[in-house]
Amino acid sequence: MIKWVFVLTLIVESLGTVILFLRFLADFSPGRAFYLGLYHAVSAFNNCGYSLFSDSLMSYRGDWIINFTVMLLIVLGGIGFVVQYELYQKIRGRQKRLSLHSKIVLFMTGVLILGGATFFYLFEVNQTIKNMPLSTGILVSFFQSITARTSGFNTVDISGLTNATLLLLIILMFIGASPGSTGGGIKTTSFALLMMMIWNRLRGCEQVNLYSRTVPGEILTRTLAIIFTSAFFVFVITSVLLLWNNETGLPPTQTRQLFVEYLFETVSAFGTVGLSMNVTPKLNDVQKVAVIIMMFAGRVGPLTLAFSWYSRRKKGLTYAEESVMVG
Repeated sequence: MIKWVFVLTLIVESLGTVILFLRFLADFSPGRAFYLGLYHAVSAFNNCGYSLFSDSLMSYRGDWIINFTVMLLIVLGGIGFVVQYELYQKIRGRQKRLSLHSKIVLFMTGVLILGGATFFYLFEVNQTIKNMPLSTGILVSFFQSITARTSGFNTVDISGLTNATLLLLIILMFIGASPGSTGGGIKTTSFALLMMMIWNRLRGCEQVNLYSRTVPGEILTRTLAIIFTSAFFVFVITSVLLLWNNETGLPPTQTRQLFVEYLFETVSAFGTVGLSMNVTPKLNDVQKVAVIIMMFAGRVGPLTLAFSWYSRRKKGLTYAEESVMVG
């Protein structure tokens, strides 16, 4: 598996570099074009989102070659090396069926990309993408749906989006990529299992069944712990940003705008996305430290929490059961 990770990363990033290099040749010298191609290919596959252009990729919002290449690199890096390896083995005929993990990842990735793009287009059709050609508007919608999950590139000004679109991006950033990938967030599998738990409880079913398989109860408990712990961290860091802001004398309407900006900034840090409503340079030292902690916790926190459940647990006392009213 380690060998596969190294080989695949080298192959995918090399191919991405070549495609972007050939495209950038039309605008830059060969040396500069190669450097830009290499940098953006590595940044995209590793779901980093750093760009050497001051406006990220806004100048290329209608360029199908650059957009498709970057989107494909982001998706390949975001589905995880385990899924990539299983797909490779299945293509070569060495594996008959994909694991439940891979099926959930591929299904949820497709749903989130398509759903995110659809809602983005509907929310912005009369706003940000109003004056764009239809093809460019669709391309922008799909690009932002993909990049919001973990990457951080942008082809539109994030601060100019509607509140509905910002909420959509916050949800996508919180979900993030898939386990064993280069992205952050609570992961697509956790979100899928949460939705299935809710659906099964509404139907009166105790177990969660997917693709003719039953998910162990321990996994479901771990999923709930990861999601709610992550949400709690987002709440705490957002509160820190609000309490330590330098604009305490602002009227309530402007303070509410800060709340949206700080919440977006916090979730973006948690998902290691990198998108911002241009509020990052305005943060003071305390707020910057809080965002740094959020980025670190968002990257290693869910993984550490998940592995902690594998450690030896002491068996406590079992008392008589008594019902509690909920809901």
